[in-house]
Amino acid sequence: MTAHKSGDPTTLNRLYGRAKGKALRTGQQTLVDTLLPQIAVPDDGPVTAERLFGHDCPLHFEIGFGGGEHMAGRADMLPDHGFIGCEPFINGVAQALTHVSGDNGAHPVIGNVRIHHGDALEVLRRIPDGALSFLYLLHPDPWPKARHAKRRMMNDGPVDLFAAKLKPGGEFRFGTDHPVYLRHALMIMRRHTDQFTWLTDGPESWQNRPGGWPETRYEAKARRLGHEVWYFRYRRR
Repeated sequence: MTAHKSGDPTTLNRLYGRAKGKALRTGQQTLVDTLLPQIAVPDDGPVTAERLFGHDCPLHFEIGFGGGEHMAGRADMLPDHGFIGCEPFINGVAQALTHVSGDNGAHPVIGNVRIHHGDALEVLRRIPDGALSFLYLLHPDPWPKARHAKRRMMNDGPVDLFAAKLKPGGEFRFGTDHPVYLRHALMIMRRHTDQFTWLTDGPESWQNRPGGWPETRYEAKARRLGHEVWYFRYRRR
């Protein structure tokens, strides 16, 4: 991993964003109280496939899963893989729990998902280097003002961490509908060509959602508003 000086604005030490919104409905609160503890990522110690799922398997990691549509869709698509999702917004966590729950919320119907309500970077640092097969950052908070650029997840420090945790040949997927964030992200990724290869065959590669990439509610909202959406895939060298 590349070393960065203390105070470097390209180094993100924690995830910024709101923690809660409107009050949860009764059913959502029940899922948070009963189901979340069953599938929560441990608060400390190493985060490994064996510890989370009881066996070795390809690991996927999603930063800021929103309502959990993409995470649950991918997990259902790949039942032999393990999925770790992190989200600081409790309303998003509650929504994700509705996607993975069954038996009226008593047990997960999608059993290969583990959720962390909190900072993704804290969990990511506890994953052994080279353990991840996929890492997802989809429609992150744009922080469009220049003075807030240091709060963006797409910065040198986090990207170095992504590279460390992905195995060689592992894939980093990034999506956004925000043009300011798009330009910033491309600038950052151009500085990491020694770590990542951009998987592209031209404009269609980033203008059309690839197969096996479930739509998130934020993407659907962006399209309803008439926004263009961009999709990027990078392979760990």
